[in-house]
Amino acid sequence: MAAFYPYAFLAQRVVGDAGTVVNMTRPGTEPHDIELTPQQVADISTADVVIYERTFQPSVDAAIEQNPPAHALDVTTVVPLRTTMAGGADGVSAQPLPDDPHLWLNPRLLVPITDRLAELLSRADPRHAHQFRANANALNRQLLALDTQIHRGLATCQRKLFVTSHAAFGYFAARYGLTMLPIAGLSPEAEPSPNRLAQLQAVIQRDGVTTIFSEVLETSKYATALADDTAARSATLDPIEGLTTTEHHQNYLTLMRDDLRALQKANDCS
Repeated sequence: MAAFYPYAFLAQRVVGDAGTVVNMTRPGTEPHDIELTPQQVADISTADVVIYERTFQPSVDAAIEQNPPAHALDVTTVVPLRTTMAGGADGVSAQPLPDDPHLWLNPRLLVPITDRLAELLSRADPRHAHQFRANANALNRQLLALDTQIHRGLATCQRKLFVTSHAAFGYFAARYGLTMLPIAGLSPEAEPSPNRLAQLQAVIQRDGVTTIFSEVLETSKYATALADDTAARSATLDPIEGLTTTEHHQNYLTLMRDDLRALQKANDCS
């Protein structure tokens, strides 16, 4: 079982055809907000392996504590959460974001998690240990290739800042030398202050920001209003917290490449 999409993707790729992966967060559902059903809570206790991120989904944390599975992987024991930064542009002070949970938006950080997941799966099912290791190695090569592609794709941009609806892209910005200017904070439910909106509007107009990004699973009202007020375009930047009901043909790798293309267009990258 996987708590939400990025880790379901890793599990599906490593497990392959040797088992079944269940995503606790249904497509179209914002993962922060899920409340597990009694059946899901019961299923956790019988799962061979559960992969989750502690503190991101309190109902999942509680269920694992109450009904521990045979093997549980809290990804923060492999990659501890870090303080990332929002802002830092002239006119918008830098804000630290302690314990930023969105670590999967740096694909390189998923490599050690994939390795640990393969180890746990091998303990749960030693007969398929070689298959799990081979699948993990193949996935890690894809993750590292994606990291290289994003680095190269964002290396020669006219602008290095981007405005997005909430502060989900701190790891991404830090990895690829960008500045994230979020409308809201780490929580997508946070309401931006009038002063915050005024600061952003001033930076957008002064620095020629072309695009205001909203997200697929969140309300876009503030991003849309800011785009209207500044004559900027509206576009989507996906934090890949979950799939929509129409994204069954997509996966983590393709969605990250979509984000790359969106940022290249917004920031006039050659």
